[in-house]
Amino acid sequence: MELELRYGDYVPDQTGGLRRAVGADALLQRVLFRLTARRGTFPFWETLGSRLWELGRLPAAERQAAARQYVAEALAEEAVQVESVSLSEFGGGRAGIAVELSYEGGSLAVSVGVGGEGSFENDSGNL
Repeated sequence: MELELRYGDYVPDQTGGLRRAVGADALLQRVLFRLTARRGTFPFWETLGSRLWELGRLPAAERQAAARQYVAEALAEEAVQVESVSLSEFGGGRAGIAVELSYEGGSLAVSVGVGGEGSFENDSGNL
């Protein structure tokens, strides 16, 4: 069990404590964190996070393949299989990345947005 995060903050429970994420919700939380954290910024865990924020530095023709590679790298330590990665570019340096995953016989869909300055947004995530 992990503490539940929403919009970068812990979620309180009804008793003055903090809510815990379990099962698929905990996995979804970890997946979103791994996709949105910048790889290489954690000094004692350099492989944590993704390089999705670097997509804007690549030629347009290379971005789709790089997005799939970056997602696979970020999620390599999770018990999921990356089924598909779809990159949609919106202009102005903004893009959306939709990821389809397999997890324990089910599917998991996650979408994140990459902003103009390499910032991230969680668009959705559901089982």
